[in-house]
Amino acid sequence: MGQRLSGGRSCLNVPGRLLPQPQPPPPPVRRKLALLFAMLCVWLYMFLYSCAGSCAAAPGLLLLGSGSRAPHAPPAPAIAADGTSPRLPPFRAPPATPVAEEEEQSPEAPDSPSPISSFLGGSGSKQLPQAIIIGVKKGGTRALLEFLRVHPDVRAVGAEPHFFDRSYDKGLAWYRDLMPRTLEGQITMEKTPSYFVTREAPARISAMSRDTKLIVVVRDPVTRAISDYTQTLSKRPDIPSFESLTFKNRSAGLIDTSWSAIQIGIYAKHLEHWLRHFPLRQLLFVSGERLISDPAGELGRVQDFLGLKRIITNKHFYFNKTKGFPCLKKPEGSSKPHCLGKTKGRPHPEIAAEALRRLRDFYRPFNLKFYQMTGHDFGWD
Repeated sequence: MGQRLSGGRSCLNVPGRLLPQPQPPPPPVRRKLALLFAMLCVWLYMFLYSCAGSCAAAPGLLLLGSGSRAPHAPPAPAIAADGTSPRLPPFRAPPATPVAEEEEQSPEAPDSPSPISSFLGGSGSKQLPQAIIIGVKKGGTRALLEFLRVHPDVRAVGAEPHFFDRSYDKGLAWYRDLMPRTLEGQITMEKTPSYFVTREAPARISAMSRDTKLIVVVRDPVTRAISDYTQTLSKRPDIPSFESLTFKNRSAGLIDTSWSAIQIGIYAKHLEHWLRHFPLRQLLFVSGERLISDPAGELGRVQDFLGLKRIITNKHFYFNKTKGFPCLKKPEGSSKPHCLGKTKGRPHPEIAAEALRRLRDFYRPFNLKFYQMTGHDFGWD
């Protein structure tokens, strides 16, 4: 018995039996790996959050024409606008040229979400717009909206909703459903240039929210009228000449103010209706000419007006000499530069010098009144 115990002890002392076993990595190494993994997760979350605003809005396209309309939700009951001003006869074009009233639409400004926004599909909520580009037609509204969509804190509808002029009876719930989802700190926007000349629009927007910020892109009314006519001419080559539509009596130089292409440019008359419902400080007037010659400068004013950080600067633009317009170097969601769509920058027809002179004489007093009302000289005279 004693020998067996002694033998057992000697076996325990065999060399190598009491060598230390392998130990797990020291705790500090594991802590460092866990910290590195946590930092990676935080970085990924911040990257997705920062991209959610800019990437979700129509990636890869800067074709400055109106986009296809978003799918409509079932109509909601119409919401009455208290305090709506009396309905007055809207401006209308002569029956012979109804196409002149149409807003140009293009399928090139979609609202489709990007892969990242699809990943964050449930994030954010749909809000009524806090800012609206209300005009003017052929002034540069599409360019302004597409430039603004570069900003990560701006979410905008690609198509023109036409809610406050054509679809108001569908109700605010229907209108809200057209809007993109936004995160906290982001601004919801839309643009419909015909609002500026719609008599009911000011009261209706005010009924939605008296704090809505309004942006108006204005342009030399003579150049704007010719551009408007050029758009109509591209759709109906058989329409009368610009001079024939401009004058009721050409020999007497009497301007036909019933033609919408002429009437839209009487900015002072339309602005009077808006100032009955909104203080001047809630309207920003953007120069369509400077939006071409100095896009970063005008975008700086717009970003300040909207309370946004100045992110869109000169580095985002280059001037395309062929088209005569500024383009974005790298639009949202794209690694390639994009410029104006084919529906923009059409060559204007030749207009008689005498017709242009008389048209400028007609607009001059209205322009001067507009300068006084806005406190800004746009230099059209």
